[in-house]
Amino acid sequence: MTSGQQPPETGPWFRTRSGLVLIAFLVIAGFFLVTEHTAHLLGILPYLLLLACPLLHFFHRGHGGAHGGTHGGDDRPRREGEER
Repeated sequence: MTSGQQPPETGPWFRTRSGLVLIAFLVIAGFFLVTEHTAHLLGILPYLLLLACPLLHFFHRGHGGAHGGTHGGDDRPRREGEER
C-alpha cells in the first residue's frame, strides 16, 4: 500500500452477504423451533412463574432498602444533636 491509499472501510458484519444469510437462517430456525415446540413452552410456563417469585424477591431492592426508611420517612428515634 502506498502512503496515499487507505484500507477500504468495512461495515458491520450483519450487513455483509454472509451475515444476512446467517440472520435469515436464524429467523427461520427460530420460527420452526417455536411452532413445533409451543406445547412444551406453554407446559413449562407455570414453573417459570413460580421461579420468578423468589428471583424477584432476591433481586428487588424496593421500599427503601439500603437507601433510607420505609414509605418515605425514617421513623427511628433521633439522638441528641443528630440532624434529620
